[in-house]
Amino acid sequence: MKMFFISLLLLPFLYCGKSGQNNKIPDLAYPINTSETIQSADHAKWNILLQKNVSKNGIVDYKGFQKDSKQLQSYLDVLAANVPKKSWSKNAVLAYWINAYNAYTVKLILDNYPVKSIKDINDPWGKKFFTLGSNKYSLEQIEHEILRKMSEPRIHFAINCASFSCPNLLNEAYTEANLEKQLTTVAKNFINDKSKNTIASNKVEISKIFDWFSGDFKKKGTVIDFLNQYSSIKINSNAKISYKEYNWTLND
Repeated sequence: MKMFFISLLLLPFLYCGKSGQNNKIPDLAYPINTSETIQSADHAKWNILLQKNVSKNGIVDYKGFQKDSKQLQSYLDVLAANVPKKSWSKNAVLAYWINAYNAYTVKLILDNYPVKSIKDINDPWGKKFFTLGSNKYSLEQIEHEILRKMSEPRIHFAINCASFSCPNLLNEAYTEANLEKQLTTVAKNFINDKSKNTIASNKVEISKIFDWFSGDFKKKGTVIDFLNQYSSIKINSNAKISYKEYNWTLND
């Protein structure tokens, strides 16, 4: 009887240990519940579209995307048919969902074009307007329920909300092989972009992104500690922090 009660007491610890094994990637990241081994999605079609319709400084040619709407839909079909599997690496899953967020943001703008701001669209982030695998998704689900739960704060510089104050839309697709390099590049580019952040040793005026998602940037220190990993100017730990007004004008 004594051993029985000891076993009961140990059950919660055994359960927590088991459930924590895959907690870096949320279940919602896998639209179909399977462990089948499958090659990760090919983002080559998206790469071609980005190289053609996005400038190096992030200006998006939505009219060009309109002309290439069939090619965009072809890539979206690739995403829908090749959803992440549990056999994929974390970088492959991240690349998939970053590209999905960006591609469907472009699709959302095209469906409502011409538009001056993404905020002129009714419920742009909360609307479930696309299906991947067996699940319907919204942009905010991808951002908050998948990407932000994967303990990679640099995703905030990779996903683009079609606005001037957002981090620039990278003119190449994110890939499993290049993801680490790409995330470092977009973090450096965004933080050192004077139109997005004004940085001095004793004073910083930074994007509202660092305010809205401050917890994501404080996992291993302060926001200043995070900034100093990528800033070309060393920021003092007691520097005064303020936030820039966000420009939601379309990034075209």
